[in-house]
Amino acid sequence: MFSGCSSKKVFEPKIVKDEWSRYGDRNLSIIDVGSNLALLEDRTVLTKDGIVNIKIDDTQRVISDSDGWIISSQIDGNLTLSSKESSKEIVFELKKTIATASVKDNNLAVLFADNEMALYNIQTKETILKEQGSKSLAVDARIVAPYFMNGLVVYSTLDGKVIIVNIQLKKRLRTIIVSSKNTFNNIIYFNIIDNKIIAATNTTILSISSKETRVKYEIRNIIYDNENIFITTKQGEVISLNSNLDLNTKTKFPFAHFLAMIADEDKLYLLEKEGYMIVLDKKDMTQYSVYNVNIEEDYLFIGDKVFYIDDEYISIK
Repeated sequence: MFSGCSSKKVFEPKIVKDEWSRYGDRNLSIIDVGSNLALLEDRTVLTKDGIVNIKIDDTQRVISDSDGWIISSQIDGNLTLSSKESSKEIVFELKKTIATASVKDNNLAVLFADNEMALYNIQTKETILKEQGSKSLAVDARIVAPYFMNGLVVYSTLDGKVIIVNIQLKKRLRTIIVSSKNTFNNIIYFNIIDNKIIAATNTTILSISSKETRVKYEIRNIIYDNENIFITTKQGEVISLNSNLDLNTKTKFPFAHFLAMIADEDKLYLLEKEGYMIVLDKKDMTQYSVYNVNIEEDYLFIGDKVFYIDDEYISIK
C-alpha cells in the first residue's frame, strides 16, 4: 500500500568533476540577512564589499546598505541610520514594522510591513509623502528596497506593483501592476536595463518602456550580468533572456533546486541544494561542469563573487 510513497526526487549529476576547492570556514555565522547585507553573530555587518565595523543593537534587524548608511530597525518601527564613514547615527521613531528602506542624499524611503510607502526628510525628519498600498497576506522573504533615480523614488510593493513617486512634487506619478496573485506576490527583483524597467515577482517578469511585456516563470533566482538576464526556475531550468524578455537560450537540470547564482565573465556559477556547484557556459548552456561542495541550507548572502552560507564561504575565484 506504500508503493507510491517514494521519497522526493533530487538532482543527481551523472558526472561530478571534482571537489570545489575554493571554500572554507569563517569565524562568525550569519544570523540575519537584509536586501543587500547580512548580520553576523557578533552583531557586525557583512556587505557585498566586506565587513563593516558597525555594531547593530541586539533588539534590531538589518534592513539595507544604502548611500553610505547601514539601515536597521526594531520590530516596533524604530529605524536607525548608522554612517559607514563616522560614528553618526540618526533614529526615526516610525511606530510600525518596517519591511525595507533605502536612502539617497537627504531622503529616506520606507516600505512598511503593511505595504504603506513613506518618504522622509533625513535632516528635519518631516514626512514628505505617505501612500497606503493594498494589504498582502503573505510575502516572499526577498523584498526589494526603494530605488532612487533622477528625482524619483520607485517602490516595489508587497502586492506585486511598482509605484513611481516624484520627490519634488510629493505625488505618485504611476502605478504598474507586475502580477495580481493574492499571496506571495511581492516584487523580488527590480532594475533599470537598457532604459527599461525590469521587475519580477516569483511568477512573473515585466519589461516596460514604450510597451509592457510579461512572461511567466516560477522563479527561484534572478540576476543581471550587464548583458543578459538570467533566471533559475523551480523546474530546474536555467534561462537567459534579453531586456525585451526574449529567450536567448536555456537548459534544464532535472530536479535541481538552485539556492543562488553568480555571473562572472562567460560563466554562471549555480549553487545547488544537494551540495553541488554547477559551472555553466552562459552562451552555450550545453557546456557545464559539476563539482561537490560541502553546504547546509541556512542563511545565505551573496557578496562580491562569493557565496556566504552560515559560517562558510564558497568563492568562485
